[in-house]
Amino acid sequence: MNRSDIWLTTGEFGRRSGLSIKALRLYDTSGLLTPAQVNPTSHRRRYAVDQLERARRISLLRGLGMPPAMVAEVLAGSDAEGIAHLDRWWAGQEQAFEIRRSSIGWTRTRLLAGDSSEPGYDIRRRFVPATKIASVRRETDQHDLLDTIQRGEYEIRTVLQASGARMTAERWVIYHGFVTPESIAPIEICVPCTGAVEPAWDVAIRVEPAQDQVYATVTRDDCFYPRVMHAYAAVEAHVTAAALPVTAPPREIYVNYWSDIAGTDPFAYVAQPVFDQTAEES
Repeated sequence: MNRSDIWLTTGEFGRRSGLSIKALRLYDTSGLLTPAQVNPTSHRRRYAVDQLERARRISLLRGLGMPPAMVAEVLAGSDAEGIAHLDRWWAGQEQAFEIRRSSIGWTRTRLLAGDSSEPGYDIRRRFVPATKIASVRRETDQHDLLDTIQRGEYEIRTVLQASGARMTAERWVIYHGFVTPESIAPIEICVPCTGAVEPAWDVAIRVEPAQDQVYATVTRDDCFYPRVMHAYAAVEAHVTAAALPVTAPPREIYVNYWSDIAGTDPFAYVAQPVFDQTAEES
């Protein structure tokens, strides 16, 4: 008898794989792990012994806190592709942990020492020419923001690489609403690119119009919520004081990768597109 001919009950399969019956039902519904056989009358499910390896991988990845959708991506292709997905996800987890560590440390300092100091920002203006971008739109809250950005960027870069388009490390996040720990809002993840590329999957190709921007440079150590909001406040105060009309949503322009730089190095620009009459006249 072949291993694939040996059927296991849901209870036995769950015991041997480390997955609960509730989890097996969930993964069946989502398509992550479907039974090999379902009795049309009793609706009892049976699993093949050969499915245990996939189930154990699912159990391990879920135990690490990986979302089911990401587990599906890890297991969808070859082992080499799965390793690439796993490494990318884990790098994001490490970054998220460092951000939370920074947030906790900053909050403790303020609570224990009564420190109300805020980082000072040198507000600057710049002109950005019309830029071809590949982008995806998502909705998220603050808790899922980093994962949403990383997954969106990965999808975009996969499409661009397949098309042979040229790109750099720079990527943007345009905020079309207020993302907070309590509220979900739409964001647009963008990667500037050049060369011939067509829309694919959820990735749109468009040209971001030329614009003047007021911006603040944020270091890696300051680029976490809520500390980064001081940069937004500084930019907004400058725009208000100069009576500059806002022409597009605010954005974060990432110019480096988290793991490639030190904490005091520039990591992102918090930028607000405006209509600058003085620039027009000059």
